[in-house]
Amino acid sequence: MIRRYIASISTSILKRTCAATALLAVTLGCSSTKAPNTAAPSGSIESAVLAQPPTSLLAQNPNKSKKSLSVASCPQNDGFTESVNFATQASNLAQSANSKQDWDEVAALWVQAVAWMQAVPPGSPRRAFAEKKVIEYMRNLVYSQQQASATRSQASTVSFSSDLLNEQLELYLSYVAAVGPPDVLIVGSSRALQGVDPKQLKQSLTQRGRPGLKIFNFSVNGATAQVVDFQLRRLLKPGHLPQMIIWADGVRGFNSGRDDRTFNSIVDSEGSQLLALGLRPELPSDEPNVIPLCYRFPQPCANKTFRRAFTSVDRPLRGGQDAQPLLPTIEFISSGTGILPVAENAARYELKPIAADAANQKAQLIPVSRRTTVAMRQVNQLADSIDSNGFMAMSGKYNPNTYYRERAYVSGQYDRDYENFNLGGKQATAFNSVVAFTKARKIPLIFVNLPLTNDYLDGTRLRAEQQFRQRMQQLSRQKGFAFRDLSQRWPGRNDYFVDPSHLNRFGASAVSSLLAADSSIIWPRPKSSRSEG
Repeated sequence: MIRRYIASISTSILKRTCAATALLAVTLGCSSTKAPNTAAPSGSIESAVLAQPPTSLLAQNPNKSKKSLSVASCPQNDGFTESVNFATQASNLAQSANSKQDWDEVAALWVQAVAWMQAVPPGSPRRAFAEKKVIEYMRNLVYSQQQASATRSQASTVSFSSDLLNEQLELYLSYVAAVGPPDVLIVGSSRALQGVDPKQLKQSLTQRGRPGLKIFNFSVNGATAQVVDFQLRRLLKPGHLPQMIIWADGVRGFNSGRDDRTFNSIVDSEGSQLLALGLRPELPSDEPNVIPLCYRFPQPCANKTFRRAFTSVDRPLRGGQDAQPLLPTIEFISSGTGILPVAENAARYELKPIAADAANQKAQLIPVSRRTTVAMRQVNQLADSIDSNGFMAMSGKYNPNTYYRERAYVSGQYDRDYENFNLGGKQATAFNSVVAFTKARKIPLIFVNLPLTNDYLDGTRLRAEQQFRQRMQQLSRQKGFAFRDLSQRWPGRNDYFVDPSHLNRFGASAVSSLLAADSSIIWPRPKSSRSEG
């Protein structure tokens, strides 16, 4: 899926690994992978230490006072050597990994390599070198997780003929399984996918005294009113619906005169056919029947060094501290909220699906996955840039002086999205259906008309925007949903856009902050105490 090289590396290793810490803790506090070749000699570790929970991967402040562990002794431990051992194991296994389980174990080993390398004490002469190795190992960890995600352990798949919808649906169902339905769900096209940041919205609401809300962005590129109607009324189970819906988009998704290729493709898909039989997509409900391997991270000792949590690996070392798997080059970029890989060079595999038994109504289970194919394919760049809350952060900034050197300018008169412009018809019917659906279930609906640039709003598009704004204002009064018009909020702020009509992450953050500051919006109370992490 996506990204570039780390643009800048902060001088503090805390900042370099903070995004990874939560990821590692969630992924491998207790990894369901086969156990590596490790042997823990009896008596090598006191039971009191084994009972303690894993500590943070981040190096602790050497000036901060710590409580001594209540153990008989605290033997010295060489975190650097431990890390190299795990890195060597990961490198060796990656060269023969061909299943999801294999790649899960590779990721588990890279987690350990990162944890132990980070445990090299701040005062050690090897610290500066260790910090660089942490970054290198993190690259391999992200790649191995990508491979684990792409390499299916189950061959049965179903597709809705939209790579991004397949990805977003699987992520959403997994999100619901992990933390429950979101309190606020964001829907819309690619403009919403890039234009409303759930994490920024949550943070802004917390700062304004509304903490704990779970927010997810379930937007899909190319989505029209018909697609959103399909998502909410047909695709999701009633128990997976949110307390509030923010529909963020613009006039293009409501033009019934245009060819709705995205919706037509979805309707003709295998997944849609199974939906017609009453089979909604679900993820497997049972945990894999494997023995979980619980890893132990470095433990702080009374003398501010790290205690050995379990014994070194006993596989022969090949490559030493420079151990690296034979992987495609993965570049990174600092995104402010985490690390995103570039996937141009990373090929992925998918398994041919077993034909779904549409007549088997008892199963009521459709394992969801990516578009089914037998051949190798490039990683979906769009999907790989989406974070755990469904948001796609774009860092580029629109510059009209350079943008049109590589792209031809298309005026609204020749733009197919505005072809045969008509705000009635099938898209209006779909919108009215969503409004009635949310009203019947007492789910507040807020429609946000997202910002556009001056360059985009030529005469044709500006007239369409004016008609759309007037129509939505009228409907909001008649039908009781909220309408927020931000279309001309920042027409000259090109630094908020990645192209003339799509916001970048800075614009998305600004939109999210505006929504949080809107005192007329009555936000729901958190329905569940389960945290997103």
